[in-house]
Amino acid sequence: LENLQPEIKELSKRLRYEVSVRGKKLGWSEKVARFHFAKNMRRIVTELYIRDNCHPFKATVLLWVQVPMWVCVSLALRNCSVGALGPAVQEQFSSGGALWFTDLTAPDSTWILPVSLGLVNLLVVEV
Repeated sequence: LENLQPEIKELSKRLRYEVSVRGKKLGWSEKVARFHFAKNMRRIVTELYIRDNCHPFKATVLLWVQVPMWVCVSLALRNCSVGALGPAVQEQFSSGGALWFTDLTAPDSTWILPVSLGLVNLLVVEV
């Protein structure tokens, strides 16, 4: 979408000029000229989106899937860590860690996990 902006801007200038010339030739009012400009501009932008296969909705699809998934996983992990699923699960989380984090119910005092997850997320976003 961002790469199309210069082309859209150039096409908009050209279309505005063409509509202005045509409007003066046919005696259109300013309102009619704006209507024709907007209608044709929508058509041109739609054709550009189709040509480059970059509809704006495609950029939001991941968001609509990722946010509910993140909320569900966060709530599930919270319920598991506070013992809402029973004492057996709580016991497994308090003794099932690895390396420096042996207790999964305690916060990471070294901040290694949160920082490393943040850096990995930044890497994924930037790549």
